[in-house]
Amino acid sequence: MTTTSFGAAAEWTRRHVDAGRLPVAVLGIADVNGVVDVAAFGTDAVSGRTAHIDDRFALYSVTKPLVALTAMRAVERGLLTTETPLRDALPAFASPEVTLAHLMSHTSGVAELTLEGGSAARSHGYPSTLREAIERAPLDYAPGSARRYTNITWAGVTALVEHATGRAFEDEFADMARAVGAEGLSFDTEGVHHVHGAERYEHDPAALFALRHPAAGAAARASDLLAVGRSLLAGDDAIVHRITLEAMLRPRTSGLTVLDADRRRHPEDFGIGFNLPRRPSLLDHSTFGHEGWCRSQLWVSRETGRCLVLLTNRLDSGEPDVGVDVDELLNAAWAGR
Repeated sequence: MTTTSFGAAAEWTRRHVDAGRLPVAVLGIADVNGVVDVAAFGTDAVSGRTAHIDDRFALYSVTKPLVALTAMRAVERGLLTTETPLRDALPAFASPEVTLAHLMSHTSGVAELTLEGGSAARSHGYPSTLREAIERAPLDYAPGSARRYTNITWAGVTALVEHATGRAFEDEFADMARAVGAEGLSFDTEGVHHVHGAERYEHDPAALFALRHPAAGAAARASDLLAVGRSLLAGDDAIVHRITLEAMLRPRTSGLTVLDADRRRHPEDFGIGFNLPRRPSLLDHSTFGHEGWCRSQLWVSRETGRCLVLLTNRLDSGEPDVGVDVDELLNAAWAGR
């Protein structure tokens, strides 16, 4: 990476890759005018694969805001609203009160379920598909009364989009990606970098990818996510209209009881699909975006007019014994020297 004001972010990435805390990484920065720089770091000690800037990585939860943008494009076409109830698409669902906005802001009250394939789920009526799981899911609390981070609710988002548009959700998702030339962004995970740390959590990445999970199943190149971030920064209306983005960035969880066991999540807020981090360690509280479990990142700083993308592939990098603190990276990207 060339020596620019973003050099501190590059050095942060290089330091963690060189130390083995991140197996490989691709770092990209964009502003309203386009991509500022992209660089790849490292060779994976397990797979032997050297990182290149056009490699595709699994995104895990960076998928969520991309799915939300896809849903909001259907809202812009007048096919549904953020208050459309899930029952419109799934009449057998337990509650008439859960809406599209609840599903995308972690406030629905829907009981979470891990469903990665291979073994039958033991709750939610023994579902074998994501659609069955969300349709049979009970509520743990009244919709809108609390906040708990969830993954299964995103199957409800895709159900509503498909019901409203009459098309397969992945076709709608492809249209969203195509609007900014993000041709490498899809639920096809063939050829992505090996995911490290899965055994620590008894997690099967291949089973997750097979589900094409709308909460965590997409993959992309750095250039794809930079194209998305640049469009949102520029307000060019290519993905969603500016007023739609403003609606997505309104905090939906302020003042709600937080039920997440992970206390690191407590100083966060959520809009529609987007995480609005307000951690004391962050210099810039205008930031919005999302992090993936694999430690991949998509963040936009409205204050600085910059977008940051980090693609990497270690699930346990945020654990204390590994010690990768992404807030350091964000501070370096927005204010580094």
